Amino acid sequence: MKHSPLHNLHTQLGASFEETAGWNMPAHYGDVASEHRAVRQAVGIADLSHRGKIRVTGDDRVKWLQSIISNDILPLTPGQGRYSSFLTHKGKMLTYFRLYMQPDAVMLEDVGEIGEMTFQALRKFLLYGTKAKMENCAESWGLLLVSGPKTGQVIQSAFGVDVTDLVPVNFVTAQIGGSHALVLRTEETGEIDIEILIPAPGLLPAWTALLEAGAKYGIKPVGTHAREALRMEAGIPKAGPDLNEDIVPPEANLEGKAFSLSKGCYPGQEVVARMDTYGNVRRHLVGLILKDAAIPPKGAKLFSGDREVGWISSAVHSPQLNHVIAFGFPLRDFSKPDTALTVEIDGTRHAATVHALPFYSRV
Repeated sequence: MKHSPLHNLHTQLGASFEETAGWNMPAHYGDVASEHRAVRQAVGIADLSHRGKIRVTGDDRVKWLQSIISNDILPLTPGQGRYSSFLTHKGKMLTYFRLYMQPDAVMLEDVGEIGEMTFQALRKFLLYGTKAKMENCAESWGLLLVSGPKTGQVIQSAFGVDVTDLVPVNFVTAQIGGSHALVLRTEETGEIDIEILIPAPGLLPAWTALLEAGAKYGIKPVGTHAREALRMEAGIPKAGPDLNEDIVPPEANLEGKAFSLSKGCYPGQEVVARMDTYGNVRRHLVGLILKDAAIPPKGAKLFSGDREVGWISSAVHSPQLNHVIAFGFPLRDFSKPDTALTVEIDGTRHAATVHALPFYSRV
């Protein structure tokens, strides 16, 4: 199993670890509720170095990516980013990522914990003669997430970088710990989310500077368990549990975000366009509230009466709502807010009510 360059530091901070996409990463630091509260009320810091990271270079890098991914990146200028997916020929989602346009490269960051999937999927389409090169940066680059209402002040204090006017998913560059880093505005928790994408040698200096700058705000390290609750409260699906080969992008409410209907041909484009033209999206990603149930496992079946109408993709206990919340994919006729459904857990059905996403928003 792989380890973050900060693994020993996490151990010193009292982290409990769990396997995440082949990496041994912090699940929590002893108090999940406290970590969640830090992000909602002040600021938290998380190590996302396990995330898939790819650097694409070469004269054909933009033209090649444009021909195979689902979104239009030709309008992007350096400092701008965009979401996209990579689809099967049947329109199903193999992977979901953010792209960041640099003057001499395009960086990709997986939105989720899916390991090598994006690199392996794209590599199959890198044909001989194409002037593009893919570098798998999973271990050579690190990634930190700073989240919360005080994030802007912490980033300014730590690195002298003003992120006030930065919009998702754009970025600025900065020299941090002797390394050339990307300071990215992302969407992970429903708060102000800034990521630091940096070569691995700069990871520890960046983490140390952020902890020092955030000390007066009560900054806390945040593990996977708290981050999962935060992202689900914010209504943010991720690659792996929610976005995968069971799903076509319009079913996950990703119109205008992860795919283009006008850029021209790409794998799966005809399926997505047909869905848009005929309005025949079969199911929709929805939020669900379970007030009297344990956390259902991924794939738990959804019912309306005795009719099976969908499944659960993610579920967690929400500290914000003090209920179990879930993402599910019911058929579209059962996707309106306040629709009463049941979810089957260990052979027993429990009440579940469809809830509009997000569950939580600061705005």
